[in-house]
Amino acid sequence: MNLRILSFALSFVIVALVSPCASTGVAPLTLPGARVVAPDRECAGNTDFRIGSGIYDITGPASGLGMMGYGQVGQRTRGIHFRLWSRAFVIESPCNGKRVVFVSADLGQLFQGVKQQVVERLRYKYGNLYCDKNVVLSATHNHAGPGGFSHYALYNLTILGFDRQNFKTIVDGVYQSIVRAHEDLAPGTIRIARGDLLDASRNRSREAYEKNPRSERERYAYDTDKQMTLLKFVRSDREAGLINWFPVHCTSMHNDNRLISGDNKGYAAYLFERLKTADYCPHTFVAAFAQSNEGDVTPNVCGDADGGGVNDVDSTRISGEKQYNNALRLYCDPTAQLLSGGVDYRHAYRKMDAVEVMPQYTDGFSHRTCTAALGFKMIAGAADGPGIGWLGRACDEHKFLWFICKKLHSDCQCEKPIIAEIGSKKPFPWSPPVLPIQLARIGNLVIIAVPGEFTTMAGRRLINTVMAQLAHAGVEYAVIAGLSNAYAGYVTTREEYAKQLYEGASTHFGPWTLAAYQQEFDRLALALRNGDSVDPGPPPLDLRHEQRAAPVHTSEWKPLWKHFGDVHRDTNAAYQPGQTVNVSFWAGHPRNDLKIQDTYLMVQRQDGSSWVTVARDRDWETRFIWRRSLLGSLATVEWTIPPGTRPGVYRIRHDGASRSHGTVVPYSGLSRTFTVGSP
Repeated sequence: MNLRILSFALSFVIVALVSPCASTGVAPLTLPGARVVAPDRECAGNTDFRIGSGIYDITGPASGLGMMGYGQVGQRTRGIHFRLWSRAFVIESPCNGKRVVFVSADLGQLFQGVKQQVVERLRYKYGNLYCDKNVVLSATHNHAGPGGFSHYALYNLTILGFDRQNFKTIVDGVYQSIVRAHEDLAPGTIRIARGDLLDASRNRSREAYEKNPRSERERYAYDTDKQMTLLKFVRSDREAGLINWFPVHCTSMHNDNRLISGDNKGYAAYLFERLKTADYCPHTFVAAFAQSNEGDVTPNVCGDADGGGVNDVDSTRISGEKQYNNALRLYCDPTAQLLSGGVDYRHAYRKMDAVEVMPQYTDGFSHRTCTAALGFKMIAGAADGPGIGWLGRACDEHKFLWFICKKLHSDCQCEKPIIAEIGSKKPFPWSPPVLPIQLARIGNLVIIAVPGEFTTMAGRRLINTVMAQLAHAGVEYAVIAGLSNAYAGYVTTREEYAKQLYEGASTHFGPWTLAAYQQEFDRLALALRNGDSVDPGPPPLDLRHEQRAAPVHTSEWKPLWKHFGDVHRDTNAAYQPGQTVNVSFWAGHPRNDLKIQDTYLMVQRQDGSSWVTVARDRDWETRFIWRRSLLGSLATVEWTIPPGTRPGVYRIRHDGASRSHGTVVPYSGLSRTFTVGSP
C-alpha cells in the first residue's frame, strides 16, 4: 500500500514538473533513460482529440456606462439589443497530453487585466493545467458593448474611469465559459474548411494599402483578406461547435447607438446557435465568429458608415447573415479535411517599446521601436467611426496647425505628428508597453495570437514569417487571432505607416512595429518547430489596485402610488407578424441586477394553463430600453414579431430589481394579454 502511494506521489511530481504551467522558461524535464522524441513526432497522423465547448454571459451594465470602441463620451448604454457572450473551446491531443484554450468574446478589446485575472482563477481551480502559455483570449472587436474594463487609462478616458462591475462581469464570464468547456471535454475530431466571402468587407484605408509595393500587392487578388477559415468540432455524442476567423470590423452599429449589441459577428453566431438549438447552458453547441487581421477592413461596403441597410441595425443583419451563410456552407462542406497532428504552443512577453529589430526584418538596417505615441490622425477617426475630424486633417493638409505638428514629430516616430506620448505618462503608461505574443498549434493549423489590430498586409506578412518556419514542420494552415490577450492599438506595414492615416497614427510603437512583431514571432515559431523553450520575457504590470472608478449614477424612482413592475404604457389588443409590440414598466436601475444568464424580458405564449417563453433579451427580435422620465424610471420592452410566429395569445413579462435602503429587491411585471394572428 505504501509503495502504491509512493508511486502515485512520484507520478504526480513528474507530471507537475513537466507541466508547461509549472515553471517559466525552463526546458521540459527529461528523465534518465527516457526516449527523446522530435517535436510532434509522437502525434504524426493523429486525428483524435478531446474537445469541449462552453458559453457564458458577459453582458455588462445596460444603463449609464460609456461604450467601448468609438471613443465618444456621450455614447452611454441605454439598454440591450441582444446579449454579449464569451465562447470557449478546450482542445487536447491525447497523443502528447497537451491542451489549449481558445476564447472568442463579444468585446471591443481583450485587455491585459482580464487575461491576468482569468488565468489566476483558472490556476486556483485547476493548478498548473492552464496558464498564459496555453490560454488564448480573443475579442471580436465589438463596438457596441459597455467599456471601463481596462487597467490602462487610454481605454477608459471616454468612459471617465474604470467600472468594477463590468470588469468583474467580463472576467467571471470568460472564466465560466472556460470551466464549462473543460467540463465538456470528450473525444472527437476537428475538420477545417476554407472559402472566400467576397461581398462582406471593404478596405477603408485604400490609400495607405496602395503604398505597399506593387509586386507584393499583385500576389493577392484583393485588398482585404476574403478567406474565412472554419474549424468544425464533432464529438462522438454530438456536434460541439465551430470557430471561424474572418477579418472585418464590428462597426455595423454606429457611434450614435446606445443599445448593447454583439454587432455583425455576434448576430452571425446567434444565427448559427439558433440553427443548432443552443440553449446557452452547459453542454450546448457553441459558434464562435472570431476576429482576424481586420485593422483596415470595414463591413460598410457601400462607403463611409454605410453597410447597405436602411439603418445600422439592418446593416448589422446584412453583414451578420453574410458571415453566417458562408460559415454554414463551410461547415457543411463534405470535402473538409481532418486536422492532424498534436497540440503545442509558445508564449512570451516582450517590451514592445524597446525592441532592437535586426536588419533582415527591416530595410537592411537595425532599428528600434519607440515609446508609445498617438498621431493626430488617430483622433480624426476612421471612415466608419469619425472622430474630431478637423484636428487630424489640419496637419495632413498643411493648414494652420502644420507649424505645431511639425514640431511634434520625433526622430523615432518618423512621419507621425504626435498628439500624445502615451507610453511616457506617469505614474503608469496609458497603454501597455509589455505585450504577449503567442502561437497555438492544433494539428496542422497554427493560431497566431496578436495583441492588437493588424492591417490586411501586416497580417499577411506576419503569417508568411511564421509559415516560413513551420511549413516544413507539418503546419499547413495559419490564421491571425486579432485583439488577443492584451491590446495596444494598430499595426501597419512600414509603407502604410508613412501615409499616416488612422491606422498608421494608431500604431503605437513607431514605423518598425510590424518588423518587431515579425522578429519575435519568428523566434517563437522556430522554438515551436524545434521543441525548444523560449525566453518568457518581463512580466506585465498588474494595475488592479491603481484604478480610478468611473462615476456611477443608479438613481431610480416612480410615482408614490405605483410599484416597480407596474405597467406604464400597455400593449395593443392584437398584432400581426412584422409589427412591433411595445410596453413600458416602472423599473429599477439595471445595475441592481445584470441578469447574467437570465433576462430582463420574456415574450410568452399561452399554452393551455401555462405560459411558454418564446423570446428573451438575448434574441434579435427584442429590445430592452431603460430611461429616466420626469415621473420616474422606465423600462420599455419591444418585440418585433418574426414571420412565421405561431398565432395565439401572448404577453410580455419584465423582471428587474430595485434598491430599497441598500437592499436589492427583485420584482416582475406583466403586460395585458394580446393576440398574434395569421398574416
